[in-house]
Amino acid sequence: MTRPSPDAVDLAEDLRSAVGAFVRSVRYDTDTPRSAGSDTLELLDRNGPANIAALAQVRNVKHQSMRLVTAQLEEQGLIERMPDPQDGRSVLFAVTEQGRDRLRAERAARAAHIADLIAERLTPEECAELRVAVRLIGRLADPAR
Repeated sequence: MTRPSPDAVDLAEDLRSAVGAFVRSVRYDTDTPRSAGSDTLELLDRNGPANIAALAQVRNVKHQSMRLVTAQLEEQGLIERMPDPQDGRSVLFAVTEQGRDRLRAERAARAAHIADLIAERLTPEECAELRVAVRLIGRLADPAR
């Protein structure tokens, strides 16, 4: 693997900083902050049902911490327990319809806010540039590309 040029390193830092600030700003403005619960709910929605051990491993937290998070999500009706078909002693957690509704609402709020920002702050030419940038960022995010 070749070493990146200093320009590539600078661009990488600028991209990391800008994307991070943008995501934090959108989450703040839409009152959809990240939390252990929201991260776990997103993980279950993206990857499907999982047990406590698998969730703790993926989220890199202690088993007991994940038990507390799943208990809170379950109490809120956002996830539910189901038997593990591969291990009768284990239980899996899955997103409920209420959990999916919350995720959809939060995603829609963020998308609507971003659309408002684009409409308010960017020219048609800048929108075209942004469309190209989104495609390029997608390429960076997809290891198959």
